[in-house]
Amino acid sequence: MNKNLIAGLMLMMIVSACAGAGPSPTPIPATPTAVKTATAVPSATPLQPAPPVAVRRPVPTRTPRPGVPGRRPTPPAGIFTPGAEGPANCKVTSLPLTALTDLGTGTYKGSQGGLYPGGANQPPAAYLQSGLDHAQAIKLLNQAGNSDPNGKIGLLSIGMSNATMSFTEFQAEANRDPQKNPLLVAVDGAQGAHDAERVKDIHDNYWTVLGQRISAAGLSNNQIQAVWLQEGIASETSAFPADARQLQDDLAEIVQNLDDTFPNLQIIYLSSVTYTGYATNQLLPEPYSYDGGFAVKWLIEDHINNNEQGAWLAWGPYLWTNGTKGRSDGFIWECQDVKSDGTHPSSTSGVQKIAGQLLKFFKGDQTAKSWFVK
Repeated sequence: MNKNLIAGLMLMMIVSACAGAGPSPTPIPATPTAVKTATAVPSATPLQPAPPVAVRRPVPTRTPRPGVPGRRPTPPAGIFTPGAEGPANCKVTSLPLTALTDLGTGTYKGSQGGLYPGGANQPPAAYLQSGLDHAQAIKLLNQAGNSDPNGKIGLLSIGMSNATMSFTEFQAEANRDPQKNPLLVAVDGAQGAHDAERVKDIHDNYWTVLGQRISAAGLSNNQIQAVWLQEGIASETSAFPADARQLQDDLAEIVQNLDDTFPNLQIIYLSSVTYTGYATNQLLPEPYSYDGGFAVKWLIEDHINNNEQGAWLAWGPYLWTNGTKGRSDGFIWECQDVKSDGTHPSSTSGVQKIAGQLLKFFKGDQTAKSWFVK
């Protein structure tokens, strides 16, 4: 057979076989994998150590103490009105009680005195150092929460009527003080008719109004770095220590709310309320005002002993004193220092006394003066 003919026939057979096999399958491309690329640091720019910042972690959810009731019915609104009842009972100038600061290692119904563990009025050294670390972390922040030389430091009050009356006077006196840091903004978040039983509820309208007040002051939640907290339970009827334990649990929930709401919150200072032996209503009569000091003391002790995270807790000024009998530092509380209900501080001398105690504290305390004073 002709060689050319044979070659042609073989070529036709190969082409036909390839056509029958069909096209080659298209490969499926692999899913691209995100590549993490480390940002190179120029060798000419050495890494700078970060400034010390107090570590803040989520606060653990607290289980209500066995036998302590949940939120109680709200007392009648009229009981919160300053001076709604009266006149004040000026005959009860003192009671057989001793201020926690003077009680020391002594006891009240089996509970040791002092503001801190062991009957002391100063925090343990290691705990104080933790507070100083938190204080050092307080700095000028812009509304986004970033460090900014033109930023602000927000100081917020939390509480009910007694707190707002005293803090508004404190604001005025602090703003007149030439030593106050001009970039510190004090915001009164305390609101009348809102006792601890209400404020512990994050869904209460208290927190909506609080946000509005912060915005009206030109601040954001990111700039709130310190809080003064003063609370009580209206119309309390339980005997000690149940009354103090209930308030302690309420305060713990309020602290939780504050930690959740303000991401840069570093310090919460707490105060119990003033002497109410002159009271003529059931808003917060003695001995509940006195007992409230133990609620604050125990809350702080738990924070110390359990090494709890979140904002650092400490006493602000201790405001309870035994009426005109007073306490060892000379601080007294007279009938003229209260309104006609015997509970709320008077506008003529009571709020000035509390504001003075607050101003003295913030200008002199080791953990406060570094950011409060210019």
